[in-house]
Amino acid sequence: MNDKHPSGDKRADPARLKAFQTGLSAESRACVLLLVKGYRILARRYRTPQGEIDVVARKRDVLAFIEVKARGAMDDAAYAVTPRQRQRIAAAAEVWLMTHPHHANLNCRFDAILVAPKSFPRHLEAAFDAPP
Repeated sequence: MNDKHPSGDKRADPARLKAFQTGLSAESRACVLLLVKGYRILARRYRTPQGEIDVVARKRDVLAFIEVKARGAMDDAAYAVTPRQRQRIAAAAEVWLMTHPHHANLNCRFDAILVAPKSFPRHLEAAFDAPP
């Protein structure tokens, strides 16, 4: 059986597709929470060669770079931001600030929003620091 589409791309693995859809749903829920809390969403899924930031949001003089983690349980989501991911998010945040210099004077923070089934999303402000 041929496992490639006519375009030459491999067919999407159903598990990866489900994880992708879960991630998009979690990011949408996170953005709704942020809007309710008075944040303005500046970007979603901001990609750079160094890494990706799930959500960039601003509230007054705070610019938050937010990692959204969806897991089956809230505790699992809390432990899902690895040191390597933190480095990549921080590197992507540097790119954001270089390409959006008008935000450079704001107080920057790295947050996490944890999402689990049957739970209200949990916003952890200043969840981690940028690596040195």
